[in-house]
Amino acid sequence: MATEAAESRSVKKKILVVDDHEDNVEVLRARLESRGYDVEGAMSGQEALDSVSRWCPDLVLLDVMMPDMDGLEVVRRLKADASLPFIPVIMQTALDSTERMVAGLEAGADDYVTKPINFAELEARVRSLLRIKRLQQDLAEREKELSDMNDKLLRISLTDGLTGVDNRRALEQRLHEMFEHSLRLHEPISVVMCDIDHFKKVNDTYGHAAGDEVLKQFAGILTAEAREIDRVGRYGGEEFLLLLPGTVLDAAVTFSERVRHRVDSHTFSYEGGTLKRTVSFGVASWPHPKISGREGILKAADDALYVAKETGRNRVVRFDSNEFNAHNGSEAEPDAAISERQNTAGRERSSESRVTAEGSA
Repeated sequence: MATEAAESRSVKKKILVVDDHEDNVEVLRARLESRGYDVEGAMSGQEALDSVSRWCPDLVLLDVMMPDMDGLEVVRRLKADASLPFIPVIMQTALDSTERMVAGLEAGADDYVTKPINFAELEARVRSLLRIKRLQQDLAEREKELSDMNDKLLRISLTDGLTGVDNRRALEQRLHEMFEHSLRLHEPISVVMCDIDHFKKVNDTYGHAAGDEVLKQFAGILTAEAREIDRVGRYGGEEFLLLLPGTVLDAAVTFSERVRHRVDSHTFSYEGGTLKRTVSFGVASWPHPKISGREGILKAADDALYVAKETGRNRVVRFDSNEFNAHNGSEAEPDAAISERQNTAGRERSSESRVTAEGSA
């Protein structure tokens, strides 16, 4: 960084001299070039604006009194152009009046000199403003570096270091945002919790390096199958969580079954060999008469995952299904089932959108 700054300061600074009298331009050009500056001249306001756009000088020495477009209008336009960096402007005028100086400064000029120009004074003002410009550039660079570092730290704090997907903290934040959105717009949301079956045996039998590869490849499969608006994250250990906004229960189950089949047919590779694994899924959706909030939908998906593990693994279990209720020793509630079917029918458009997106993936 220090080397780049030194190189930047060794480059000739560019000064644009604007005056409608060619002799004035040439005199100032000669004096400034003898001090090591790269100088270009312009003899009208419009020519000055064109030169700034093309050449982007480090400083503009601008005459006030010019035909067609005077110096005050030029400096107003320069300072109003947000696409330009900070370019100091020194106004030069033959009118040694307080009113004219104030007008120039209010228009956006950074300093002024009066004609006839005292070159020693002008040179001092040029050096001063170029030093200020450099300090501002250094400050802007440091602010950008700080902003980039803060963004990087934020991404790190919300990302699982091994798999590159969201971590638990990020998932909880996203679920809060998505659930509030669903409440406001009365849209469905589904949560899929999945767990790699017998993952401990992978670490015990093949080593932790193989286990890490399985986790990374499984996260890649989930990311590839999910939509851009979905969130995929590692909830803890070998357990992953997917947040599917605008998705009804049937569509979430269809999605989970597709992922399950893909994992079942996938061969995980690691340095020194390959292995196979399966995954169990628990699926829950809101709105549902037995789910009251975002913590409730997480618990429902976790309960469904537990049933999937208990009933043989490598399967998808939906919360409050006959299979779920039978395993927990309770019967399905007909009224709730009817209500769920009615809600699903009323959200037919959302379901069809989800299924179509999955079918084209």
